[in-house]
Amino acid sequence: MTRKVPMGAAALILAAGEGTRMKSSLPKVAHRILGVPLVRYVVEAAHNAGCDRVVVVTGHGADVVEALLDDETCVRQEQQLGTGHAVMCAEAALEGVEGSLVVLSGDSPLLRASTIARLVEARETSRAAAVVLTTSLDDPTGYGRIVRDGSGRLSAIVEHKDLEPSQHGIAEVNTGTYCFDAAVLFEHLNRLGNANAQGEYYLTDMIALFRAEGLAVEDVSTDEPLETLGVNSRVQLAEAAKVLQRRINREHMLAGVTMTDPDLVWIAPTVTLGRDVVLEPMTTLAGVTSIAEDCVIGPDTRITDSTVGARAIVDSSVVVGSVIGDDTSVGPRAYLRPGTVLEARARAGTSVEIKNSTVGEGSKVPHLSYIGDATIGKGVNVGAGTITCNYDGAKKHRTVIGDGAFIGSDTMLVAPVSIGEGAITGAGSAIAKDVPAGALGIERCEQKNVDGWAARKKAGRGNDDQ
Repeated sequence: MTRKVPMGAAALILAAGEGTRMKSSLPKVAHRILGVPLVRYVVEAAHNAGCDRVVVVTGHGADVVEALLDDETCVRQEQQLGTGHAVMCAEAALEGVEGSLVVLSGDSPLLRASTIARLVEARETSRAAAVVLTTSLDDPTGYGRIVRDGSGRLSAIVEHKDLEPSQHGIAEVNTGTYCFDAAVLFEHLNRLGNANAQGEYYLTDMIALFRAEGLAVEDVSTDEPLETLGVNSRVQLAEAAKVLQRRINREHMLAGVTMTDPDLVWIAPTVTLGRDVVLEPMTTLAGVTSIAEDCVIGPDTRITDSTVGARAIVDSSVVVGSVIGDDTSVGPRAYLRPGTVLEARARAGTSVEIKNSTVGEGSKVPHLSYIGDATIGKGVNVGAGTITCNYDGAKKHRTVIGDGAFIGSDTMLVAPVSIGEGAITGAGSAIAKDVPAGALGIERCEQKNVDGWAARKKAGRGNDDQ
């Protein structure tokens, strides 16, 4: 269970950077892992840790980033002049915060809520002016280093570009995650300077400033360096995705989900799974998706923003914005588009596409059919090659098929049209008029056979086929 931070704690998330190493027109924090923007992972971690107030500093691509943040409070850093300057921009938005203020990086999607809670707990317990989250790396290149005094206490954080030659060997680094006494931070914020290689206002300089005034500064270390990974390139984006994939999959497996090959299953953090679900390789579950108990999903299946009932089977198919009932069967190679509802024990079979339609309880669309804008009752059998012709070039029209109807193979149902209960359509028919309950609807041109035609055609070719 996630530990909650003391009431009154707030979080400030820095998300203004461009991310030039991403080589993208998209702001860095808007890039996605498992369908979720990087910055949303950080926002959710802060909320899950118990922070009751969250402010996000935006800058580069602010409109794009802010559109991802729902009702979160956002402030803009019009000029990106460093992390200290970002905090200055947010001071007014954080007015009234008197307890702990957690400062997080919007490009660190792996940070756990429990780590944020531990950081705040350390500050609340020690009453320190600041607590810094640190870790040790085999290759600390690019990171600010943790400098300690003779007694081993944190005395300063030195950015990589400002390191003295003797400091390059320091393996302990600053993760960019802090917890401040908000009142103390804002009392000293105007004392930050920018006399450094970048000409920026570093929030890290607050540590040396606090120590010089005799204020307590503590640190908390994480023994999971990957948790603090900041995403600055597409390579690091992939690395973070792999960590999240394994973390999420492990949690589901411990809760009773079977994965025959976890490295080939991708599950968004917004997905819920019941017990005894089996996920086969090459399965992706995205968006707000719920899979009930005892389902078998995959292989080679993608389900997005959908609900799947108990004991359903979805094989080698794509499902988007759909509701799949209990004991249903989908696929292989089916495509369920938004607005599809399969009621209990229904079937959408091989190479079937369904859109904005309801398939009633126990009804079957076994193979090679397109069903669009239709309402199909209970116990209906839809033959192979059936198409609901729902679009007239300007408007969509509905097809209604009553309970127990039988639709013959290769039937074209030209909407708007209604097939009554227990009615039958003859194979190969183009049905453009309503078929009453219990009736047979059939529409075929008269077949004409030309005797001897094949032989005459062959004779007419002469030696062309030799």
